[in-house]
Amino acid sequence: MDEPPAGVWDRELEELFLRVGARFARVEPRRRMRDYVRGLLGPVGRKNGWQLAEYAGHATPDGLQHLLARSRWNADSVRDDLQQYIADQLGDDNRVLMLDDTGFVKKGETSAGVQRQYSGTAGRTENCQIGVFAAYATSRGHALVDRELYLPKSWTDNQDRCQAAHVPDQRIFSTKGDLARDIIRRAHDSPLRFSWVTADAAYGQDGHFRRFIEDDLRLHYVVAVPKSQQVHGPRIEDRFRREAPPEAWKRLSAGPGAKGERVYDWAGALLPVVWERDGDEPTRRRWMIARRSISDPDEIAYFLASAPLDTTLTDLARIAGCRWKIEECFQSAKNECGLDEYEVRRYTGWYRHITLAMLAHAFLAAMATLEREKGVATMTHPTSWTSRRPRSVVSWQLAHHPGTAAITL
Repeated sequence: MDEPPAGVWDRELEELFLRVGARFARVEPRRRMRDYVRGLLGPVGRKNGWQLAEYAGHATPDGLQHLLARSRWNADSVRDDLQQYIADQLGDDNRVLMLDDTGFVKKGETSAGVQRQYSGTAGRTENCQIGVFAAYATSRGHALVDRELYLPKSWTDNQDRCQAAHVPDQRIFSTKGDLARDIIRRAHDSPLRFSWVTADAAYGQDGHFRRFIEDDLRLHYVVAVPKSQQVHGPRIEDRFRREAPPEAWKRLSAGPGAKGERVYDWAGALLPVVWERDGDEPTRRRWMIARRSISDPDEIAYFLASAPLDTTLTDLARIAGCRWKIEECFQSAKNECGLDEYEVRRYTGWYRHITLAMLAHAFLAAMATLEREKGVATMTHPTSWTSRRPRSVVSWQLAHHPGTAAITL
């Protein structure tokens, strides 16, 4: 007889707790960590200190607050365990690392890193904190795997303010791109195995970011860029609108979505080999790519890519489509695991809450995979829980028709 769903959840969660338990030297913070994560996974209305404590059966939130603020444990060590867990649970041969940031709207001026700044989450300028995140996706699932808090210069240039929020003295100003590179480097050195990196235009437009991925780490990428991005001189928008022949456009899927395959018209062109970087026998080629809406042909998104020689436009469309998975991670981690419902103001507390919320989210991702592959009958929380330089030419990749070939312009 199959094990009941609640039993599967309990057993799998206990195994996860065993993985990270050694990061907590004393039994009290270890128990509080377990209560905290169970609360983040549980049917708690708003996952703040009081409600999580009530769900765990605590008289006050003091113990859980102590876990985030004053207990002796290292959130980065838990993150490392989380990455090993995701590698074990979701790893396969189709692996992509995605980078993006998300905002956390906050009141006041004391929460570490808070200021009025643009939040893509809200779509406007808000008083908020910004976190830079990485998610890991394979054909088996996807989950958040790393995080960094962005500290604007209004913080790093104010020592008193940083000391009040317990920001480490060694923390200096880093752009979001700097933080993203740190995250990618750590992931590259972790048990996570991946060949591709994706990111939105905020990161993709940065040539240093692209070279870091391609030259320093020898990875491949598909990154969004703005329409104003220059590609061997002209803007990428102008190159596609003026140069792309009609037959260059091909209808392809960017991967499955909530309503089925996400289909667009795609066009891609191979860019000239850069001899200084690639030599006489390159092992990779760079692309410029456009994705056009079927319902609104004026809606076009642009990408740059660096890929193995045998990569097709179909492959690149799929990789580009993976970027949306980090948005799904943000949504589910906020809706299901309280990623944005913290009440901590200090730097350390932010990292601890976010890491434990990511741990809860990773567990949900692992359970979703188990459900699909082993037929576990639930994806809701069990009710039993109480707690050289060539000419600058490009080669357009045409849709396949008999007798046609690539056109060089």
